[in-house]
Amino acid sequence: MRFSVLASGSTGNAIYIENDEHSFLVDAGFSAKKMESLMAGINRSMKELDGIFVTHEHSDHIKGIGVVARKYGLPIYANEKTWQAMDGLVGTIPLDQRFQFDMETVKSFGSLDVQSFAVSHDAADPMFYAFHENGRKLVVITDTGYVSDRMKGHIRGADSFVFESNHDVSMLQMGRYPWSVKRRILSDVGHVSNEDAAVAMSEVVEQKETHIYLSHLSKDNNMKDLARMSVTQTLQTCGIMTGEYVHLHDTDAEQPTELVTV
Repeated sequence: MRFSVLASGSTGNAIYIENDEHSFLVDAGFSAKKMESLMAGINRSMKELDGIFVTHEHSDHIKGIGVVARKYGLPIYANEKTWQAMDGLVGTIPLDQRFQFDMETVKSFGSLDVQSFAVSHDAADPMFYAFHENGRKLVVITDTGYVSDRMKGHIRGADSFVFESNHDVSMLQMGRYPWSVKRRILSDVGHVSNEDAAVAMSEVVEQKETHIYLSHLSKDNNMKDLARMSVTQTLQTCGIMTGEYVHLHDTDAEQPTELVTV
């Protein structure tokens, strides 16, 4: 299994996953032109894709879904409530490209098993995914107000995580956002902070080589260096020293990460 975080942040999110048989996206939160450019950045083509897994209906995750689906004839996978919420947002997607992926289930694509699990976010029925192949595990979880014990059970022991580290609490509290927006972000259906993300990570990583990609950083309320420092310090407080078996990686709002093997 190989993957790249094509781009992740407040303005858009998309992740590419492939194995020797199939290739998929998790979300397509950019225009079709931008998605094509991001894929070209890892020497891949949209024409090679076998489908897109949708996490929820917010614009930064589905902006390009409709155009991409129609242009390339791609299957789109989402749960029933998310499909309903996307109606009117993505245009008409042909029925033979609309696939239902229920919450807390597994779909298999050859040797690749894709497991869906619920998160706590202010969308219709948000869910994220764990990818399994040959004993290796990749987890994507980028929009949740907190990480519950049930979520931890689904994601524990992954070899690679694409994990939300959305905001620095002090920056958010002192920033320009209206209080209603701040309250939403800080709520149980908002986004996890750097510190809360790190505490959750400390409870799901196992003592083996583990790579964590800090994702969905707020443009206004976080910075790469700050997120990495905060997560490193919090993990250390929890007894985990980064650089030993846990390795942190940045993601970018505009550029893909290197295509790496899980």
